Amino acid sequence: MSEAVEFEIGPIRPPSEAGSYLLRLTRNCPWNRCRFCRTYKRHRFSLRPVEEIEAQIDEMARIRDRLRDEGESDGPRALVARGLVTTEAEWMVANALANGGRTAFLQDADSLVMKPENLKRVLVRFRERFPEVERITTYARSRTVARLPVEVLRTYGELGLTRIHIGMETGHDPLLELIKKGATAEIHIKAGRKVKEAGLELSEYIIPGLGGREMSEGHALDSARVLNAIDPDFIRLRTLTLGPKVDLWSEFHGPEARLTRQTDAEIVAEIRRFIEALDDIHSRLVSDHIMNLLGDLEGRLPDEKQALLDRCDAFLALDPGEQRLFQVARRAGLVNGLSDLEIPEVRARAEALLAEVVRSYGPDRIEEACRDMMLRFV
Repeated sequence: MSEAVEFEIGPIRPPSEAGSYLLRLTRNCPWNRCRFCRTYKRHRFSLRPVEEIEAQIDEMARIRDRLRDEGESDGPRALVARGLVTTEAEWMVANALANGGRTAFLQDADSLVMKPENLKRVLVRFRERFPEVERITTYARSRTVARLPVEVLRTYGELGLTRIHIGMETGHDPLLELIKKGATAEIHIKAGRKVKEAGLELSEYIIPGLGGREMSEGHALDSARVLNAIDPDFIRLRTLTLGPKVDLWSEFHGPEARLTRQTDAEIVAEIRRFIEALDDIHSRLVSDHIMNLLGDLEGRLPDEKQALLDRCDAFLALDPGEQRLFQVARRAGLVNGLSDLEIPEVRARAEALLAEVVRSYGPDRIEEACRDMMLRFV
């Protein structure tokens, strides 16, 4: 790789973009005040120069062409073993090729904060060098999108941008204020409708458990109300996970705590209430993150709404012992859905793990043990 190219890869991307080309347009988050997130907290926001981004695109294309000639179908690990992949940039391109080389994700937290003429220039260059890519997606903040004309968003789509991921988190205004999201329910609705009007796909994220027991009802019902007004293509669940270094921790722990952490069963009940309130929309609900207890909670609304509710009910109907077994197994990454426990060897491993957790934490601290296990993924 040429030393003149300043190659950067941002820290995160959605799970759905695990096999995508990653192109960093901005560094970190322009807002960076959300109390549930610490990804960018010690980092300043900046825009990358367009010339630098274009040079990275060109370098990515050169790596792609070389790996195609040398056997990208072997996968990145095999290419490492053969000495053909030695840098993070080469690994990323090799991984994208191994996954078909048809998708790309623009980093970091809010690519649409770029000046429209600069983002258009980047999209044009990327499509010139990667004409085979069929899907280009990005994160964006609702406040940023709400300020953009629909015509600008539509132009982005014409230049290759296909999907925008927005962290709505909740549609409950008191909770939005508490977490310092920098948006209101109405701003979320305005932004979401603009994305849809522009003809782009929209993926909205919700955080079950975010409001604790005290705000659970408002969180569930207002989030459903906002999404009903938007009708996004995807609704993605990201269950609340907190560590002591996250600012929101103080709202749940310590002398000034105002909220009570929910149990896994209470969060599933909250999700059920949320799904039940989703009405007259045509979204796909997805539980595509290890933080979520029910990893197989996925379906198209409205046709599969009852099946989604039934899946929640299946967990809630389990006796406490079976619930604990599934919780521990899921938090350890042994299972995805309830049916996985029907596999004898998986169940045996889960039972052994539960016994170990009980010995370490005691029988009354399973929730705490599961939360500790979740922190491995923060």
